[in-house]
Amino acid sequence: MRDIITLECTECKRRNYTTTKNKRLQTGRVEYKKYCRWDKKHTIHKETK
Repeated sequence: MRDIITLECTECKRRNYTTTKNKRLQTGRVEYKKYCRWDKKHTIHKETK
């Protein structure tokens, strides 16, 4: 039911986080505002393949 996804920073393009999501409830790509170690600030992280 839940699939593992990878989150990529929109500014530095690095894949920083992995998380899970319920494919039945969230059909589109998710975005979270998370901390980026390389930019040293909170940025938008989008789901990648």
